[in-house]
Amino acid sequence: MTDILIVDGDAAFAGGLAESLLEHGFASNSCNSLSRALGILHTGAFKVVLLGDDLPDGDVLDYLAHIREVPSFPEAIVVTRRRDPDMAERAIQSGAWNYVTKPLNLQRLLVLLERVITYHTKVHSGFCPVSLRRQGIIGNSRPMLSCLDAVAQAATSDINVLLVGETGTGKELFARSIHKNSARQNKPFVVVDCAAMPDTLAESLLFGHERGAFTSADAPTVGLVKQADGGTLFLDEVGELPMPLQKVFLRVLEGRSFRPVGGTREINSDFRLLAATNRNLEKMVENEEFRRDLYFRLRGMHIRLPALRDITEDINEMTCKFIQRHCEKLKMTTKGFSPDFLDALMQYQWPGNVRELIHTLEQALSRAGNDAVLFPRHLPKAIRAQIARRAMEPERRGAKPAHHHEIAPPEAFPDLRTYRDQQIAQSEERYLMNLMEITGGEIASSCALSGLSRARLYALLKLYGIARK
Repeated sequence: MTDILIVDGDAAFAGGLAESLLEHGFASNSCNSLSRALGILHTGAFKVVLLGDDLPDGDVLDYLAHIREVPSFPEAIVVTRRRDPDMAERAIQSGAWNYVTKPLNLQRLLVLLERVITYHTKVHSGFCPVSLRRQGIIGNSRPMLSCLDAVAQAATSDINVLLVGETGTGKELFARSIHKNSARQNKPFVVVDCAAMPDTLAESLLFGHERGAFTSADAPTVGLVKQADGGTLFLDEVGELPMPLQKVFLRVLEGRSFRPVGGTREINSDFRLLAATNRNLEKMVENEEFRRDLYFRLRGMHIRLPALRDITEDINEMTCKFIQRHCEKLKMTTKGFSPDFLDALMQYQWPGNVRELIHTLEQALSRAGNDAVLFPRHLPKAIRAQIARRAMEPERRGAKPAHHHEIAPPEAFPDLRTYRDQQIAQSEERYLMNLMEITGGEIASSCALSGLSRARLYALLKLYGIARK
């Protein structure tokens, strides 16, 4: 089996490297352009791509994301004669495994390839040692599965974790999933909303106080930090933590001990720390708005959650689950939704992410009343207006990469009719699967929701091999 693809404009270099790798037991293939590489990758099961120099169709870093998204999800190693620190940093930020320079040290490359192939085989073997408790996390797109892999990894240790993502991406949900999959799952999960803590009471809320510590302190109280003893302390929106409190909290993290307001002795608390923010803490550190030492203490492990607009393939599943959940909550008959309703959801940009999607579906269900099927007209006018505006706007030139990315060789590229038929078939299959999920496979209800006759419904279910629930 060929695990390695060499992409380099220098045919002599690529050929020589392929021979050297073969002598050491690594079979490889090679090509001299990025567009051809993408075509080859779509037809094989490569684990590693060595991206070289002198390529005719652009900068390799512009293609990294496309290369890592082909079906076999290969790792990429940039191999270049350019000793450029900025390019090396950009390569790693873009998802490259490593950045190595020519002339190559063959022994080091062999060790690197062995590690990458071992890692790739382990990660994509389909073996899952533990059944992960998702805690309501929905989605199976690659970015979402990558985040869930990180959750599983974080749950196996007590390392501090920093969750970063836009508002509404579900940071607390992921934090709860880490807690529920950890050894501390039966202990408290305590949330500290850093954005809502009043400055004057912050220390008392966090660390508690003794009786008489201040005017209204009629009795001693236990702070949130002590309440998390044995469990997990979750600092939500940690970027809003006031600077004076950051210094105090840093000491707590270092020693896991603190002194209540008005207290005279130290109290210990064995908590696991998770933190979340929608702000750029690195920039805040540069602007001296956040303590550098606290930032590095928080960032033991870093998990970046994707925005909803980047995982539109998950919107279908999310919509089904949220509609079903809301209808059960209100004890109403589950509603279906039309294909153009789903299309509208997928065209919208969702600045409020999953939280906005949930609220939008709740509004649509409310507007639908006794209607059995949701249509785009049930969506809020503001969302429909945005979708209409985007449809009429001229295509933004900056929205596409500077170079045309072929995903297959020209001879394998489908004609328009074939492509259209494939897309229609995929949409129909997705719709029918959702229909069976919503109606529980009950044919009369399915016909009523879809507008299909019994004969046509049976024929389509047979065509796509979809079983009734």
